[in-house]
Amino acid sequence: MHTDVVILAAGQGSRMKSALPKVMHPIAGKPMLQHVIDTANKLENSKLHVVVGHGAEHVQKQLDTQAISVALQAQQLGTGHAVAQALPKCQKEGVVVILYGDVPLIQATTLQSLLQQAHQGHLGLLTVELQDPTGYGRIVRNDVRDVVAIIEHKDATEEQREICEVNTGIMAVPCELLNSWLPKLSSENAQGEYYLTDIIAMAAEEGVRISAIQPETEQEVQGVNNRQQLAELERWYQSQEAQRLMTAGVTLYDPARIDVRGKLTVGQDVVIDINCVFEGDVTLADGVTIGPHCVIRNTSIQTGSCIEAHSLIDGANIGVDAVIGPFARIRPGTELANSTKIGNFVEIKKAVIGQGSKVNHLSYIGDALIGENSNIGAGTITCNYDGVNKSQTEIGDGAFIGSNTALVAPVKVGHQATIAAGSTITKDTPDGQLAVARAQQKLVSHWKRPTKRQS
Repeated sequence: MHTDVVILAAGQGSRMKSALPKVMHPIAGKPMLQHVIDTANKLENSKLHVVVGHGAEHVQKQLDTQAISVALQAQQLGTGHAVAQALPKCQKEGVVVILYGDVPLIQATTLQSLLQQAHQGHLGLLTVELQDPTGYGRIVRNDVRDVVAIIEHKDATEEQREICEVNTGIMAVPCELLNSWLPKLSSENAQGEYYLTDIIAMAAEEGVRISAIQPETEQEVQGVNNRQQLAELERWYQSQEAQRLMTAGVTLYDPARIDVRGKLTVGQDVVIDINCVFEGDVTLADGVTIGPHCVIRNTSIQTGSCIEAHSLIDGANIGVDAVIGPFARIRPGTELANSTKIGNFVEIKKAVIGQGSKVNHLSYIGDALIGENSNIGAGTITCNYDGVNKSQTEIGDGAFIGSNTALVAPVKVGHQATIAAGSTITKDTPDGQLAVARAQQKLVSHWKRPTKRQS
């Protein structure tokens, strides 16, 4: 049976105190709305609809490259009104799943359980037990424990407010029933809104079975209304990632001090020190060690490599048994072969560095092709940019580049060639030769140092 997923994302989120629409605030580096979309896309035979309103243009940019139908709720008149904006685009013979853009951590397995109820003609309703249910709609059951209504907190009696089972707002409903019930909603309530939850009472009156299920964790259905709740969900998400990593054989020096903002794939015996951030798609092979305070983004690091403290690696491929850092910056397009060494305060950009080569400290290597077993001295710079164009520097196998060398690209240094310290190289250096390009030293006899003037 076809499934239409309607994601409500029209609210302003005034308690966030932000110009950014609430659903665009990130959890683990990804907008909350995108979390919901990614989960919904795991449902088979489904089409997604997002209802936008406040900040619609900003939200639309997030959706432009995705196969998603967008409906506009120009006036925020409640959840029932919001669903009604998308309903004409839903298939009448299918099932509608209703989700929320500010409830980011809902799981696909939970939604599949809801769908099973709706496929049988029931109304699948997701509820949760809370120790403090303040502010939530209460689940009202009859004497035989059937769900008969949802009463919003502001409309509930004192006795109803003692109920701890609350509505999450997430449900799966046959589309035909929604088309029947939504036009009957009334705004005669404390909020003056059209509550989607009122369809529960309609279902009970018509004898439609209401099948209430609960998620595995409370956080799965926790919504975000302010920065505090955003931070709480962030930390819970990261705690789950930490547990996953340790189960996979990773040593975390402190599981509370790691952030995964994307997909982190790990081998066995990986060691990660404190306060490391992983963004995008990162792979750490067996035996990789990550020192404290590192940021690694869209990078693959092969077996046995070590990333020392305070290093930033972005868009690179790192070979086996490489050593990087501390305080190194590896920029996009970098390829480091096996057993390479990139030391402290070295920046590498769009460079290929051959096996066993070393750039140990205080250097910038950009747009370069370096062979095997070469040594790049401290303070070396590849001058790759003339203000308009970028050019490449090529350094052969076994070359030795002396400290404080400027290699003005385009330029080639041959195999086993040597560049004297302090040289500015503008011409190619043949294999095995020494290049010296620096001013001649002069000695001045009888020179006297200046002395401080008397005031």
